[in-house]
Amino acid sequence: MSSHIVGYPRMGPKRELKFALESFWDKKSSAEDLQKVAAELRSSIWKQMADAGIKYIPSNTFSYYDQVLDATSMLGAVPPRYGWNGGEIGFDTYFSMARGNASVPAMEMTKWFDTNYHFIVPELGPDVNFSYASHKAVDEYKEAKALGVDTVPVLVGPVSYLLLSKPAKGVEKTFSLLSLLPKILPIYKEVICELKAAGASWIQFDEPTLVLDLDSHQLQAFTAAYADLASTLSGSNVLIETYFADLTAEAYKTLIGLQGVTAFGLDLVRGTQTVDLIKSNFPEGKYLFAGVVDGRNIWANDLASSLSTLQELESGVGKDKLVVSTSCSLLHTAVDLVNETKLDGEIKSWLAFAAQKVVEVNALAKALAGQKDEAFFSANAAAQASRKSSPRVTNEAVQKAAAALKGSDHRRATDVSARLDAQQKKLKLPILPTTTIGSFPQTLELRRVRREFKANKISEDAYVKAIKEEIKKVVELQEELDIDVLRNDMVEYFGEQLSGFAFTVNGWVQSYGSRCVKPPIIYGDVSRPKPMTVFWSSTAQSMTQRPMKGMLTGPVTILNWSFVRNDQPRFETCYQIALAIKDEVEDLEKAGINVIQIDEAALREGLPLRKSEHAFYLKWAVHSFRITNCGVQDTTQIHTHMCYSNFNDIIHSIIDMDADVITIENSRSDEKLLSVFREGVKYGAGIGPGVYDIHSPRIPSTEEIADRINKMLAVLETNILWVNPDCGLKTRKYPEVKPALSNMVAAAKLLRTQLASAK
Repeated sequence: MSSHIVGYPRMGPKRELKFALESFWDKKSSAEDLQKVAAELRSSIWKQMADAGIKYIPSNTFSYYDQVLDATSMLGAVPPRYGWNGGEIGFDTYFSMARGNASVPAMEMTKWFDTNYHFIVPELGPDVNFSYASHKAVDEYKEAKALGVDTVPVLVGPVSYLLLSKPAKGVEKTFSLLSLLPKILPIYKEVICELKAAGASWIQFDEPTLVLDLDSHQLQAFTAAYADLASTLSGSNVLIETYFADLTAEAYKTLIGLQGVTAFGLDLVRGTQTVDLIKSNFPEGKYLFAGVVDGRNIWANDLASSLSTLQELESGVGKDKLVVSTSCSLLHTAVDLVNETKLDGEIKSWLAFAAQKVVEVNALAKALAGQKDEAFFSANAAAQASRKSSPRVTNEAVQKAAAALKGSDHRRATDVSARLDAQQKKLKLPILPTTTIGSFPQTLELRRVRREFKANKISEDAYVKAIKEEIKKVVELQEELDIDVLRNDMVEYFGEQLSGFAFTVNGWVQSYGSRCVKPPIIYGDVSRPKPMTVFWSSTAQSMTQRPMKGMLTGPVTILNWSFVRNDQPRFETCYQIALAIKDEVEDLEKAGINVIQIDEAALREGLPLRKSEHAFYLKWAVHSFRITNCGVQDTTQIHTHMCYSNFNDIIHSIIDMDADVITIENSRSDEKLLSVFREGVKYGAGIGPGVYDIHSPRIPSTEEIADRINKMLAVLETNILWVNPDCGLKTRKYPEVKPALSNMVAAAKLLRTQLASAK
């Protein structure tokens, strides 16, 4: 009976690691305090898996920030700006790379494949002097062993590490990162030798880039890397783990042909064609780690269906060579359903978080070995049946409205340049108008008020009064800073007012570092029973003469940031959300809100990993956005915002969204975004590439921001450029926010003066 878990969430069931990290960063606790919390979390995870009966338990999937940054540390690939002088990498250097420090910026952060997790991008070049500089993988293996748990150490595979890297600043963009393979493999060999010496009988290499569109040169790098490692790995069992999509036939052929490899881990949830590849050709005597339990969603597994898939595979792979696994690391799902005290029983019976998925994996492994837990399987079958037939899932009116969308492309009647003229007559903004993107910092007082209101400790009147006072403060601050277009900050996640959604108390998932998000669960058809943000937006607008943005999240982002129902295509759910947001947009306009921001921060993050699937996704995603605002007047200005992304390959879809103004993360990705405009793409709508990085505590000077704006003016027309931070300010503190925004406004004014005198 064989069971395996690819990886496990690190934050802890109640975000224990988040609070320990932030306390350490704020100098309120010591490195020892942080290490103690981390050790307790690791120990409890290993024990939990051992107690559940899991045979192949992972180690080194814990991280203080990010697993790719851990690999960078292991390889000693520290960019020179951090002043590291060799030796074992400690917290100072590690967290400086992750977060920046007072004198140097952080390394770039970007999406991990098509998830909402972010990794720290390695910066490499021909001159990097690699050395074995972090013994974390070996230390954690030994730590588990001392607790009586024999684990499978997990390493980011050498080829994926290089394919996920970027050329460092000053290195030719055409530099072949794969040419560094001979330089990093000796360090991998040192790690392997130490793991073997410590007693590791299995080693897992995560090579998720195998699911991407790779050319023959890139595929050849896998063959070469594992051929080179084969003699060092000899005597160990080697698992190559892939996840998030199907492998192409060529990639599959490369994978199963790798030298010295014992086992292959494949995602059978998102990899819908992979089963056919396995059936047609699986190498004799090798292990298949079959990822049948979804690591990226929170629905209980359909155990009967998974068992039948496993039984089909068993005949080709061999009974003793089939291992039941998760589709990917459980990092991307919530931690433990036990901590959900407020979800109602019916919905709860449909769900499984990481801790429950561990139990599902083991139940499937036992069933496969002829020890089926009949009671567990029949309870699961009853929950599956209840979800299919529940009246809470289906709303016929919503299904009809969504079906009626076919046949129109929902564009606004006038083109964007005419709309911008009409809006300018109404809004009378200066050139280079300033605005902010997302929430202002959440003060302790504000958090207390929200907490007490949710716990029924204060009345609704007291809550509304407190929130109005907070709005007034934020409006006054923005006026004092002389920002041109203001934002109202107090709308808590308005999805809580959409039907078809459920919300958790502790369903936190790591986004990056200590930052966690709590995705809503979309379990049924989506509609908007009543206005959600109109009261608060009108309240905020009544406090100022300046334009006040209505703030909404767009349908594609709501979809991509939620745990989405898996019983209908994603685009159908997205169209339903778009119709709900459309109702809200039109109500905001009626209430006198002239600028409405509909964030599509996560539009690109939902882009399928395969290029062949891009066009279909972008078509329905962009269409969903247009549905939300196709009914507004020309004088209503529609903004949208997008986060971390490489936009250059989807710029035409972004233009097709037809927003009046788009603000885009730009400062941390080295202004890659601007290169698309240098290459001649014409963009006629308003655009605000972020002028400073809000993810770092660093406060940029007026000169630095002015210099950034000048770079933008070199490729963008003066009359369309907006000045704004990269993203929301929620994660920063007011002593950082005020001077940064003050410098941003000063930079915009400085350039207005310069532009006026140049005329």
